[in-house]
Amino acid sequence: MIRHVVSWQLAATDPDERAAHATRIAAGLSGLVGVVDDIRSLEVGADVVGGGNWDVALVADFDDVDALERYAAHPEHQKLVGFIRSVTAQRMAVDFEL
Repeated sequence: MIRHVVSWQLAATDPDERAAHATRIAAGLSGLVGVVDDIRSLEVGADVVGGGNWDVALVADFDDVDALERYAAHPEHQKLVGFIRSVTAQRMAVDFEL
């Protein structure tokens, strides 16, 4: 089992715009459950504490690296990638075996 952990810092400085972008990212990624068969579990959400924390985080599990790669290449995931890249300043990811 592979756990895929990603977090993003959003680029917008306006709090309302940041919140809207975070909501759209979370909704879009959550919507992949049941669409991308390789997803075993997926949790995503916006930060609720603030301060120096990053804005959005994703934790998703896949059977193996091949399944993670199929998820990454899936057309519905790719549709979100363009939007996410357009509204984020930084991305951090780590993939590890459970």
